[in-house]
Amino acid sequence: MHVLHRDAPSTGIGNDSGGQTPHAWEGMNYAPVTPEVTTALEAILGSRNVATDLEKREAYSYDEVAKQFWEEPHLAEVVVFPETTEQVSALLSFANERHIPVTPRGAGTGLSGGAVPACGGIVLSFERMNRILEVDTENLTITVEPGVVTAEITKAAAREGLLYAGDPCSGDASFIGGNVAENAGGNKVIKYGPTGASVLALEAVLADGSVTWFGGKRRKDVTGYDFAHLLVGSEGTLAVITKIILKLLPLPARVVDLLVPFPDTESAVTCASKIMTEGKILPASVELMDHRSISLTERFLNTRLPGSDAGAHLIIQLEGNSAELLADEYERVGDLCRKWGALEVFVADNRNSRDKLWKARKSIAEAVIAFYSKYSKEDVVVPTSAVPELLKALGDICARRGLETVTFGHVGDGNMHVNLLFGEDRQNWKETMEEARRELYTVTQQLGGTLSGEHGIGLKRKKYVSHFLDEAQIALMKRIKLAFDPKGILNPGKLVV
Repeated sequence: MHVLHRDAPSTGIGNDSGGQTPHAWEGMNYAPVTPEVTTALEAILGSRNVATDLEKREAYSYDEVAKQFWEEPHLAEVVVFPETTEQVSALLSFANERHIPVTPRGAGTGLSGGAVPACGGIVLSFERMNRILEVDTENLTITVEPGVVTAEITKAAAREGLLYAGDPCSGDASFIGGNVAENAGGNKVIKYGPTGASVLALEAVLADGSVTWFGGKRRKDVTGYDFAHLLVGSEGTLAVITKIILKLLPLPARVVDLLVPFPDTESAVTCASKIMTEGKILPASVELMDHRSISLTERFLNTRLPGSDAGAHLIIQLEGNSAELLADEYERVGDLCRKWGALEVFVADNRNSRDKLWKARKSIAEAVIAFYSKYSKEDVVVPTSAVPELLKALGDICARRGLETVTFGHVGDGNMHVNLLFGEDRQNWKETMEEARRELYTVTQQLGGTLSGEHGIGLKRKKYVSHFLDEAQIALMKRIKLAFDPKGILNPGKLVV
């Protein structure tokens, strides 16, 4: 990594009852998983694909939301591991007939409790449906099963000189099925859009076991409703996704990342908006890391970033096919950053320096978990012009309550990851956390923002949905849920039902 000088030449919720107690959600009573049910599941899936031991059930009953967040424990009654669409179909048909809740699960990297079995029942893990089925270089598509790790899709596309543009920070661990279910965003949304922008088609199993395809390899389709993109972001509440066709793009020949330190967060955020409006450049990524984010990740990784004493950093990624044109773009961006207060501009134009930079950015969430046991990870999004006001209000909220905060995220599209942090000796921290969250959500709503940009609603944020959606929208969502899942067996307790 080198410094970009102005005149430098261009260089390159249930109990452990053994399945005997029915669960309920908002008036819906569910049947328990009895020994008879377990035997039937083994007949459908094979005994090796059905787990009832307590240790396994506990491990598959939570995602990355800390257990202490929940008021009461949640526990699957059985965990199943299908290997084919046919097995998923038979499983859902059986569960629907018996009225047993089913919670689909990817890699468990979610941050909203979306894969937490709120009503016990069956957790449906997709780790054994993990095949890349086809890379179609003529139609620029890739067809995968839901249990494929996202980074493996990126690698498979790159081997053919193609780009899969979905780039969540959890990509080395998350499954593509979970990305689709949450409509995961990530670092390249500003240029390529969230996961849903890459989804062309889905094979889906409906609650009654029916199997259908929504969409295809087509780039255009207005024949009927757009069910494929209705399922994207639906958090497993409408259907279970068993195959995905994703759009691919030509792979850019060259990539450069800029690490730009600023004296404070406000100047960094202000500059971020100028790159496109004043610089007339569309970066692949514009990411913000505040000073505490940098300090934590340096401590966590035992490393040091250039300019790490600064108040905040931007990471700006530019792509292109011409070395000369790309160099001209990053020179222009560097000049613009200095104009708006940058302390320096560092250029990462080789694989090692770029990997070090992005490893730091992608490790912030892990660093928070490593050093704090009392925290709340939030995922608010506002119009990009409102980010400075959001961060100012956040500072006031935390100052009044004596909280620490780590704030980072996708400043280029207004999606900020706000981490409210509490000291180990803090008493009544959950009450304070809820007060701070409510105030943060109120400010977000007032600024024209919304509750979640990419992590989803899940079980964690469900009670706050009515602050952002009006009664008409909520009623419509409930009717859609009823149409897809009349008995309410699919991931109950999430979103609005």
